[in-house]
Amino acid sequence: MDKGSEKPLSVLSTSSDVELLYAVKQGQVQALRFIYRRYVGLVYSLALRILRTPEEAEELTQEIFLRLWEANSYDPNRGSLGHFLVFLTRSRAIDRLRSQRSRQKALQAMQHVTPHRTVVNPLEQASLDERSHLIKAALANLSPAEREVLEVAYYEGLSQSETAKRLDIPLGTVKTRSRQALKKLRQTLHYEALTNDYDPL
Repeated sequence: MDKGSEKPLSVLSTSSDVELLYAVKQGQVQALRFIYRRYVGLVYSLALRILRTPEEAEELTQEIFLRLWEANSYDPNRGSLGHFLVFLTRSRAIDRLRSQRSRQKALQAMQHVTPHRTVVNPLEQASLDERSHLIKAALANLSPAEREVLEVAYYEGLSQSETAKRLDIPLGTVKTRSRQALKKLRQTLHYEALTNDYDPL
């Protein structure tokens, strides 16, 4: 871009979002800096609310504005820049959470693999399948709130106090839901064991 076509800082500071984004598309770094100053608080606070850790929120904030610089896909006809950044931040944050949970599941699965015993005979496989079926049936009897507490604690490996912070609910609520959920699971599995002559333990 011709340096002579760059807008002076005094003009950029009073430019609209659309004007700043046009300048960004022209490669003017100062325009991106003004956009960053206007919206960094919004992006960071939303990222922190979803991801829960300042480090993750800071990384995502930088990623959002870098994406705006490298691949500006904002269309002013579809809403304000603020709404666009909120949508983009929420989408990217949820993607990060899903990726983290997938890694947690993979690590937990690897930790439960028994060394030197990779072959499962048909009787063992049938037992595993039955156990899985019973556990899924038991989980289906829980309320969404109870199931959420157990899933966060299990899949993310969090303590009850960490689970409370993660879900933004009181620690007492987490303890109550966990206790109720585990009680229901025991009752359901015990009933299934009696009716199906199966030992859940």
